[in-house]
Amino acid sequence: MRIAPEDEPGEPLVIEGTVRDEEGAPASGVIVYAYHTDARGIYPRDERLRGSAAYPHGRLRAWAKTGADGSYRFETIRPGSYPGTTIAQHVHMHVIEPGRCTYYIASIEFEDDPHLTAADREAQERGRGGSGLVSPTREGGGRWTVRRDIVLGLLVPGYEDCGEGETR
Repeated sequence: MRIAPEDEPGEPLVIEGTVRDEEGAPASGVIVYAYHTDARGIYPRDERLRGSAAYPHGRLRAWAKTGADGSYRFETIRPGSYPGTTIAQHVHMHVIEPGRCTYYIASIEFEDDPHLTAADREAQERGRGGSGLVSPTREGGGRWTVRRDIVLGLLVPGYEDCGEGETR
């Protein structure tokens, strides 16, 4: 699934991973939702969404459904840090499990980001759905690649009791 259009300014980035259940089995049919800023650190708005819950997320957002092997993939650009801050670059992530609740998981944060603090790194060790701390690698042509694997329900408060339509 593509988050940023091919002509979006910024460094190309591929996010891929595998979603697994608590026992480690691949989870198919799970929806992974991701959104992030543009290369300048701004959430570019889509005025057609004004007034909706999606409006604050901007136009750089997409959903991917996991395959039989639990895999998902997004093509996008590397996000920028919020202007005038020292907040690390990040990609927000949510999981929508069939028959269960919707919940956010630890955002992707990039190990090579100079704004990433020791506290950020420590928090990722206790990240919802597993650590979102990723090690970007640059491929030929300048494209970045990261891997963000997800464990369903890991460290999500109330996960055992959540039902379809709930948000955690």
